[in-house]
Amino acid sequence: MSSSGDSARTIRVPWSPSSVSLVRRSVVEDLRGRDVPAMTVDESEIVVSELVSNAIRHARPLGDGSLRVHWKVKAGVVEVEVTDGGGETVARPAPRTVWAPTGRGLRIVRSLAHEWGVAEDRYGHTVWASLGGPSRRRSR
Repeated sequence: MSSSGDSARTIRVPWSPSSVSLVRRSVVEDLRGRDVPAMTVDESEIVVSELVSNAIRHARPLGDGSLRVHWKVKAGVVEVEVTDGGGETVARPAPRTVWAPTGRGLRIVRSLAHEWGVAEDRYGHTVWASLGGPSRRRSR
C-alpha cells in the first residue's frame, strides 16, 4: 500500500475477483484505524466492494493489468475512487427490477453515498463516491 499524505491511501490490485476482498479488508482496516464512525466504515466497505466488483465485471484493467483504488478521509467524509481501463459503457445504475439477479451495484452505491459520479479520461474510468457527509437519504 502506498500513502500520499496522512489522509489518502492508494493501492493497485490485480484485475481479478479475488481483489474485491483484499480491497475491502484494506479500506476497512485503514478507516477503523482512523476512528471513522462505524456506520461510515460499514457503508464504505459496501460501496468499495460494489465499485471494485463492477470494474472487474464491466470494464477492462488498466494498462498494467490492475485496478487502482484510492480513498481519503477529510472532515469526517470518506471519499473512495476505483479506476479501471474503461469499458463499452459508462457506469450508471441499472433500472429498478424486482427479479434481476444482478444490476443493483450502483443503485446500492447511490443509496449510501451522498455524492457519486464517473470521471472519464483517455486511460479509463474512475467511479467515485463520498460517504459520511450530508445525505439526502438521512435528512428525510
